[in-house]
Amino acid sequence: MRFVDTNVLLYALSRDPAEVKKAELALEILAGRELGLSVQVVQEFYVQATRETRPDRITHEQAVELVESFLRFRVQATTTAVMLAALATRDRFGISYWNAAVLEAARALGCDVVLSEDLAHDKDYAGVRVENPFAGS
Repeated sequence: MRFVDTNVLLYALSRDPAEVKKAELALEILAGRELGLSVQVVQEFYVQATRETRPDRITHEQAVELVESFLRFRVQATTTAVMLAALATRDRFGISYWNAAVLEAARALGCDVVLSEDLAHDKDYAGVRVENPFAGS
């Protein structure tokens, strides 16, 4: 199972002509079945998709519908165990807490791959490898 970071969800919405390829790739990824998310990722999606300064902003109602549709995937809660593991991962790898929380939510779901452009492509973080599906797009 692969874990999807927020940027994949956001690219799936993009109407920016410069991001057409990324949008197509994101939609292709989200058509898959064996995907995982976290509550953090879904929250970040909502905040970013509805922010007033976003050029292709969506309404609260549209965002809620999309959030509900994402619940078809396995979603990892932000638990105390995930948080503590993220703090240790942040320290071990020198990454932001938020990126570490994504990695640890993926680990908690049993995902060995995180699809994200926010972390180093093809880097292994103690058994969870990052793939940037948009590299070269």
